[in-house]
Amino acid sequence: MWAECLTGCAVLALLTYGGFVLQINLLTISLLYLLVVLAVASFFGFWQASFASLLSVLLLDYYFEPPLFSFEVANSGIFVALVTFELTALTISRLHGREIRVAKEADTHRAGMEQLYELSRSSLLLDLRQPPGPQLATLIHRVFDLSAVALYDLNLSRQDRMGDWDAGEEDLAKECYLRNAPLDDSGTLTWQRVLRAGPGPVGALAVRGNLSSLVVDALASLAAIAIDRYQWFEKEERAEIAKKNEQLRATVLDALAHELKTPLTAVQTASSGLLELGGLTEPQCNLVSLINGEAIRLNELCTRLLKAAKLDAKQAGLETTDVNVHDLISEILAGHPTEPERNSIQIEVEDPSLAVCADRGLLAMILAQYVDNARKYSAAGTPIAIAARASHSEVLISVHNFGSTIRIEDRERIFERFYRSPGSKDAAPGTGIGLSVVRKAAEAHHGHVWVISDDKEGTTFFLSLPMDARRTQ
Repeated sequence: MWAECLTGCAVLALLTYGGFVLQINLLTISLLYLLVVLAVASFFGFWQASFASLLSVLLLDYYFEPPLFSFEVANSGIFVALVTFELTALTISRLHGREIRVAKEADTHRAGMEQLYELSRSSLLLDLRQPPGPQLATLIHRVFDLSAVALYDLNLSRQDRMGDWDAGEEDLAKECYLRNAPLDDSGTLTWQRVLRAGPGPVGALAVRGNLSSLVVDALASLAAIAIDRYQWFEKEERAEIAKKNEQLRATVLDALAHELKTPLTAVQTASSGLLELGGLTEPQCNLVSLINGEAIRLNELCTRLLKAAKLDAKQAGLETTDVNVHDLISEILAGHPTEPERNSIQIEVEDPSLAVCADRGLLAMILAQYVDNARKYSAAGTPIAIAARASHSEVLISVHNFGSTIRIEDRERIFERFYRSPGSKDAAPGTGIGLSVVRKAAEAHHGHVWVISDDKEGTTFFLSLPMDARRTQ
């Protein structure tokens, strides 16, 4: 400060000497002194400018204000000059100080934006197959040159830290998430933010360093985006793995069904031949009939597996024709005789001539599966109702029975391959394949399948098909 004051004194001394030698008038020298005060206030500050103002007034009074070479004040002009110099010093120093602060803030903001840009670019190069927490914490610590960083990832339930945290601050980021509110501590320069992506929080961030609130908010947004990217990548990877597993499983089942077809045909032929030859005792005949029936059932299951594999691969070209719904239902029931002592089947078709353009084999498979399910899961002595009617441009077919019900959360999943409702696993044997094939066959016709189930009303499976159904290209 003293060096700056001496500099101002030296300039005023030179100016005074020149003005005295050249006999410059009072007004001119006053303006020159004012310029010196302005310069000192701009470059050095208020206190240095105040010292220069006081010195300028003294020099004016001693060298230029009559009587010369004395400090006797003849009028109030000297006091006006002093006040003017002081106000000028105060105003200019304040403006200069504000300009310096604005410039520093601009530099800080620009540096923060550059750091945020570097962080955004680097975050795109994160290894999404590894947890994002350690990578982000290291990246933030390096880019912003912070003393400490802590990041809590809700999805992985883990907290990662970098730098020097004090005792008791190990879970600072997690506490911020649990509090669900930001917190700023200007004393320790600690900033805490909840990370939000989409409808809810995905974690929290705590940093310690010289940052602005605006930069911290932007930093939290970038961290939330990086964590959200990892979560979406993880979901896509799981979906891709599940898809590959399903394709592999379908391929294995397709191959297995092909391999089983030949021996099953041989077993069915042999059992049928034994029954036709006769000469068997009643127990032997019962056993051979059982073998023949199970061989037929296995053969039908293999057929469904093969059709399912073709539908999955979209290789099952539809051979569409006009199919009379009533005749098809009667044909299915004739091929699968009922057990009168267990269930009776009622058929209700509003229009006997009702027809739908569909693949007869696939449509028969759908209805046969619905009827088989109704028989397996219906209570003894209760009727099974098969109904069909036209609705606008669609044909609606339903199969209703009373028996075990299907939970709401399972009504969509039972159409997934190999899924069986917990309430039906012990009620009847099954593989969980039939209804998945039903849905694939319905989708191949641009149709829909669904089920409603209630303890009082029973269970009803529906099939909706457009009358001019065609294979999706």
